[in-house]
Amino acid sequence: MKKFISFALIAAMAVTTLVGCGNKGAKADGGSSDAAITVMSREDGSGTRGAFIELFGIEEEENGEKVDKTTDEASITNSTSVMMSSVANDANAIGYISLGSLNDTVKAVKIDGAEASVDNVKNGSYKVVRPFNIVLGKKTSDAANDFVNYIMSADGQKIIEDNGYIPVDEGASAYQASNAKGKVVVGGSSSVSPVMEKLVEAYSKANTNIQVDVQTTDSTTGVSSTVEGSYDIGMASRDLKDDETAQGVEGKTIAKDGIAVIVNNESSVDELSTDQVKSIFTGETTSWSDITK
Repeated sequence: MKKFISFALIAAMAVTTLVGCGNKGAKADGGSSDAAITVMSREDGSGTRGAFIELFGIEEEENGEKVDKTTDEASITNSTSVMMSSVANDANAIGYISLGSLNDTVKAVKIDGAEASVDNVKNGSYKVVRPFNIVLGKKTSDAANDFVNYIMSADGQKIIEDNGYIPVDEGASAYQASNAKGKVVVGGSSSVSPVMEKLVEAYSKANTNIQVDVQTTDSTTGVSSTVEGSYDIGMASRDLKDDETAQGVEGKTIAKDGIAVIVNNESSVDELSTDQVKSIFTGETTSWSDITK
């Protein structure tokens, strides 16, 4: 049975660490000896999970249907921040996050010999890459269109690059504000939301006539809420599915992002192959000794 880890639980774990008792990471073997691997995955509906299982072959086709083969022993986290905190607090853990969200609280392992970096995503040597999409409905307000124009402008694409993501239009023109006014609600992927918040911060200075609010949920909610009309613009860290576009929405890629496979900073593991990652997340490999020997 999958274990669900929420932000509240991570906060409790942090308190436990501060008082110096029960810290799982302090007692673990750091990815060595016979320590059991703690597999951390994202929740159903996460675009990062959807892209991850596809890129590593964890999603397999059975009877014409795609089936997620992530092990039932995986602990489920509901956001990028919770995933990072979970791995940082367990020396035997492995998980995955947006490359653009990577910081020094965890360690990204090389995949098939390639370091997880923006440069390696650009040159093609790091192949665990997915799109950051915004989701647009059949009718988009003038205010929402103005914000989209900002994202795709030279100004917006520079913010994307400055925050560790890969822009999709390096030849874009400078932003020119329209006469639109109003409020725009953007919601969806917790992987896209950090860079979206940076875009909103800069946009609020470039156009004071439009207010943009960002709501962080997940990619599937980003799509469905755009279909329903509660979001003016959705966020999805994966390609849209056929049954989603059939409902009248379309995806527009605003950036590309790598997916970093992460372990605890104490881990002795620095590199994994694609096959090893698949074996760990499907539950075939359960001990770090099977990786390090």
